[in-house]
Amino acid sequence: MGYSFLGITLKERFRLSRFVSGEKAVDAPVVLNHRRIFILPTQRGLGFVLLIVLLMLIAFVYNNNLAYMLAFLLASVFFVTILHSYKALSGLVLQQGRSNAVFAGEAAGFDIHINNPTGTERYQLQIKLQDTQSLTMQPQSTAHVTVHSLTQKRGWHQAGTVTLSSTYPLGLFRAWSPIRFNLKALVYPKPAHVEMPFPKTPSAATQQGLSQKGADDFYGLQQYQSGDSIKHIHWKAFAKGLGVFSKQYDGNQSSEEIWLDYDQAPGHDSEERLSRLCRWVVDAEQAGIRYGFALPGVKWPPDNGLEHYRKCLEALALF
Repeated sequence: MGYSFLGITLKERFRLSRFVSGEKAVDAPVVLNHRRIFILPTQRGLGFVLLIVLLMLIAFVYNNNLAYMLAFLLASVFFVTILHSYKALSGLVLQQGRSNAVFAGEAAGFDIHINNPTGTERYQLQIKLQDTQSLTMQPQSTAHVTVHSLTQKRGWHQAGTVTLSSTYPLGLFRAWSPIRFNLKALVYPKPAHVEMPFPKTPSAATQQGLSQKGADDFYGLQQYQSGDSIKHIHWKAFAKGLGVFSKQYDGNQSSEEIWLDYDQAPGHDSEERLSRLCRWVVDAEQAGIRYGFALPGVKWPPDNGLEHYRKCLEALALF
């Protein structure tokens, strides 16, 4: 396993953004060392400094040796704490994990693996992306953490900067390390909220150039209404808790295959049409209907199942 120890120039070393967003994104595991760990006093630490200064003033004004001794003792504690704050993070190894696809508006989860190869227990660790999680690591152990980032639009969503920090041992200093991985999640379009029947399109066989003379075409579902034949109730959708729907046909025989076509999707712009098409894909898959899928330049024959479902959603995300 190769670690990231790429050298940086003096100018890059003192670049302000490096202290906030970290260095350039990497794929390799990252070892936290003196180059990646930054330390600053906390509010408590600044208050501690003020206390030391006041003690020094009192000792100087009253020429009090005990006050001098107490001020120097507290100052030594302050400076020794810097070393312990650094050691709270030093030697930890962070590695990127997996990320799962989500719909726009949902939080994408990114897996981060933290390895503590040393014999030192690590206390008061915090890892942050948009949310913050706390953890303690035992010696020679590995922690698996999932951090989340809210998505807004379809396509690839970059994880951004993951920050590992600690205020151990006394809360006087905060040691932190901002890290960027080449970690991203695929974001599908947000399914439309408004429910609409599936588009009325030619049957699957007709779309593939086959004659359907005498056959009956299934073209969608609609909410069950009083008087609809019980034979036309879509029991699969009912069993999955999606509600009571009636199957709609051009004739009297069911083929239960539909086409979901971008050109048939309503909307004022491409994003609305993709959102509607995404809703149809989700509903058709949940209802157990075989569905063909068509985008400009993309056309797949009717099918269903997880592989077909993901393939259609990925095409929508990257369109």
